[in-house]
Amino acid sequence: MPPLPQNEAQVSLDNARLPIGVVRDVSGGTAIVVLDLDRLDQCLADADPSIAMSGQVGSQVKIKVGHTWLMGVVRTLRQATRDEQHGGVVAEVDFLGEGDTERLTGNIYAFRRGVTRYPMPGALAYVATRQDLRQIYASDGRANVGIGTVHPTRDIRAGLYIDSFLGKHFALLGSTGTGKSTSAALILHRICEAAPQGHIVMIDPHGEYCSAFRTRGVVLDVSNLQMPYWLMNFEEHCEVFLTASGPDRVVDADILARCLQQARSKNRLATSIGKITVDSPIPYLLSDLVNVLQNEMGKLDKGTGSIPYQRIRSKIEEVRADPRYQFMFSGMLVGDCMTDFLGQVFRLPAQGKPISIIDVSGVPSEITSTVVAVLSRLVFDFAVWARDEETRPILLVCEEAHRYVPNERNSDGSSVARVLSRIAKEGRKYGVSLGLITQRPSDLAEGVLSQCGTIIAMRLNNERDQAHVRAAMPEGARGFMDAIPALRNRECIVCGEGVSIPMRVSFDDLDVALRPASADPSFSTQWGKSGGEEEMLERTTQRWRAQSR
Repeated sequence: MPPLPQNEAQVSLDNARLPIGVVRDVSGGTAIVVLDLDRLDQCLADADPSIAMSGQVGSQVKIKVGHTWLMGVVRTLRQATRDEQHGGVVAEVDFLGEGDTERLTGNIYAFRRGVTRYPMPGALAYVATRQDLRQIYASDGRANVGIGTVHPTRDIRAGLYIDSFLGKHFALLGSTGTGKSTSAALILHRICEAAPQGHIVMIDPHGEYCSAFRTRGVVLDVSNLQMPYWLMNFEEHCEVFLTASGPDRVVDADILARCLQQARSKNRLATSIGKITVDSPIPYLLSDLVNVLQNEMGKLDKGTGSIPYQRIRSKIEEVRADPRYQFMFSGMLVGDCMTDFLGQVFRLPAQGKPISIIDVSGVPSEITSTVVAVLSRLVFDFAVWARDEETRPILLVCEEAHRYVPNERNSDGSSVARVLSRIAKEGRKYGVSLGLITQRPSDLAEGVLSQCGTIIAMRLNNERDQAHVRAAMPEGARGFMDAIPALRNRECIVCGEGVSIPMRVSFDDLDVALRPASADPSFSTQWGKSGGEEEMLERTTQRWRAQSR
């Protein structure tokens, strides 16, 4: 930023030195400050944007306490009542932290979270200058990635501390159209740049991120995913192969467990391992499972009729014959390819492409949640069984997270919700990080959102969503939270473990080639074009009938 002219620099200096208000009341985490309207008018014309914003909701103020400065953020403003003699503006200020006073300039330095000394009523409040904000938001030396600039400045960088950001999980929340997908891509690109040998798995339900990470990662969809069906555990097998409900489902599950274990036992791997369970990821042939079912059905000592066996067998045959399921139930996936599959999905080794995008948009809707459950569980199980090895942390990012971990009202009892909930609660111990992206935080399981150490909140238009996020935010960030409905596109509030203190951030622009394919179509432009409709309809019909892209 170019130096200010002499007279403007003097004005900024005066505004920084003169108080803008007086502390009236103090409680554990907040203070009531009476602001001087005349001083706020003088600050409004200041060339320093942080001084010009003084006194507004979301702006920072500092309060002198002995030889330290106490920093706070304005949460609410109201006009003084007639009973209040001062006649000024009354502000509620949330405390952020404190710092020492620099002797020569009087500015703040060595900022830290928390409050050791509270101000007394009558203490003076001052504006927070750009220099103060630079000190507050300066990196403390930990590994970090820059994602944008701190509002309202244009040159103070906003960064995320990688270890704290990923180690304690994170959530990116924002209504549709606020730039959520582009912001998620920006954060992941910056992490990939900082850690080219990292391990990131992203569940992409709409195929948006394929174009954004084609050069920096590996894209896996139904054409090349080749996920072996035998990697499913018993619960996931039940979701795919069992159609009954109620008491019949219990009977069917008992039969499937018995037959599945016998089918797995036929593999030579099972004999070399010894005792195996129904959940052991041992390859087996679907034809073997069908034969075991047939044999069990023919036994005279079975406790049930043949209907449950026929029900399971017909479902298995249906899945084998359906071409939509070939990416998972192909006869080519019987070999022991577990090591290669895990290496491909988890990017082990990364070879400079640390992210794998799992595009599940082409997966049949009936088994989408099961596929996501298998992938998520593999991440967690791998981390658990690799504890004796050198830790290789894995980041699992889940777009449209409210689909997979819904709240109790929308819960369907699926295995994916249990897996992701377990990762949220226990993943940190095993080096598994969870990133949740959603536009409906109120539809997300409350326990999962509360486990996210860092919350990045973009504009939320729905009041229920706002209330849900506000409840998950730490107390000191409430002043920032009130600004959520008024955020512009590609702006956010970041608070939690990944940042020093809560901040309002304007995201950096992302190169067009690195953006996800999530832009809304332009009705006015597209509806003004004509030509080629017949050919387009023909091509679309062919893909539709073939159920293939």
